[in-house]
Amino acid sequence: MRRLILLLLPLILLVGCESRKAEVKAPAGEEKVEKKVLIPKKDYALLIVESKSCIYCKQLDKDIKTEKSLQEALKDIDLFRILYESYSPVEANFGGKLIETSENELAKMLNALSFPNLIFYDKQGNIILQIPGYVYPSQLVCIIDFVKTGAYKEEDINTYVKRRNCA
Repeated sequence: MRRLILLLLPLILLVGCESRKAEVKAPAGEEKVEKKVLIPKKDYALLIVESKSCIYCKQLDKDIKTEKSLQEALKDIDLFRILYESYSPVEANFGGKLIETSENELAKMLNALSFPNLIFYDKQGNIILQIPGYVYPSQLVCIIDFVKTGAYKEEDINTYVKRRNCA
């Protein structure tokens, strides 16, 4: 009996993973949804790629809504969000060319496969910094300053964070 269970367990796990993959497929007959435009009007933008089941995405959202220092830091940056499981249309400018695709496909194109995924980019669509994973508010304020002040042109993020003591 134990051997049977041990043999079936990997099969059950495999089937479970496959069924989750099927959940992200675009629903048949999906209603026409207005396209999200992710092109910044300000000098810099932050794109947050989220997932429905991501608890750290929810925490980051809460941080943005409640942390005054984070709200202040984000004032001069356009903030955009996409959902990895969504097939809603988006328009973006990355690498100097206009892209029209779905939220899911854009996340894949940007290799944003862990969540939350923070992508800082400029008005021309040049990606400045990509951070896979949750960042505490005080560290995120420091990273936003790294982008806004143009420090990324002079030094890498790790050197900046150490120098500013916000690690």
